[in-house]
Amino acid sequence: MTERFTRALMEWHVSENDRDMPWKGEKDPYRVWLSEIILQQTRVEQGRGYYERFVSTFPDVASLAAADDRDVFKLWEGLGYYSRCRNLLETARRIVSDHGGVFPSTHSEILDLKGVGTYTAAAIASFAFGLPHAVVDGNVVRVLSRFFGIADPVDRVSTRRMFTELADALLDRSDPGGFNQAMMDFGAVVCKPAAPLCGNCFLRGDCAALAGGLVDSLPVKKPRKERMVRWLYYIHVSCGDSLLVREREGRDIWRGLHELYLIESESALDEAQLVRHPLMVALTGGADAAGPVIDSVYVHLLTHREVRGRFLRIRLRTPRPSVPGYRWAAREEVAALAFPRPVAEYLAKIR
Repeated sequence: MTERFTRALMEWHVSENDRDMPWKGEKDPYRVWLSEIILQQTRVEQGRGYYERFVSTFPDVASLAAADDRDVFKLWEGLGYYSRCRNLLETARRIVSDHGGVFPSTHSEILDLKGVGTYTAAAIASFAFGLPHAVVDGNVVRVLSRFFGIADPVDRVSTRRMFTELADALLDRSDPGGFNQAMMDFGAVVCKPAAPLCGNCFLRGDCAALAGGLVDSLPVKKPRKERMVRWLYYIHVSCGDSLLVREREGRDIWRGLHELYLIESESALDEAQLVRHPLMVALTGGADAAGPVIDSVYVHLLTHREVRGRFLRIRLRTPRPSVPGYRWAAREEVAALAFPRPVAEYLAKIR
């Protein structure tokens, strides 16, 4: 059955797979790596534009390594999970310093790069260098769990190892990159999470899930833990033509990005509570101010956390010489700074 599966999948890939992506068929390891990092935790539709802008601005690993951090973060702005961007820069510079600007070509060397896990290493190795390593992402897991009727929770380490071994057994060693692309595309356009095209599927005759009426219940996942809620209140503080901003530091998912004046809370605050908040009082410092005016409410979902909050606007008529931890930035400078997605979207809306 495994040989029949692989043969049928590759025939479909050659004759019918017309899924279009700008990195599809790419052999340049730099571009393959770039696309895979961008697509971590990101939908293809969203990642496409970022990929095209990155390869246009930084066409090779040397240009990325030489770039100013702020320029790279600005280009990444809105994509989220900014540790990926930090790893991208660190890895590009390591390739230049340790490998003479030549992308590593062995699986072990690729896997040793910062921000590259087993899936990404297999993708780069197979797509760019034709090495026989199977990729196992969500699409692949869904295809294998349905076709072979595997009901073990996919979140378990032992189950992921089993899927990797199964994918390696199915791998077309004459064209590992083509096989990996076919598996991912098949899961994305045919064996979809919802409303899969079982009636037109070329594998339907051997599919265990279809035969057992289990298509909608596979793959099996453990219940997700409830997200922690974090309340952030951003204060858009202006005085003349300047805005109050700061750069986030320390061990933080938004480290290196900028933000507006921030009040954090463990619970929701209404307008009266915000006005009386010690940080709000410290902000105005008795200066003449207009506001606050609530501009918008936002919800931002992360993998393990839900960020909720509001944007408020305050205009100081009397400039304050300093606010601890923050600085005044002219609007032209603010436009060039990188902000977390909620802040970037807010600033874009009010411009």
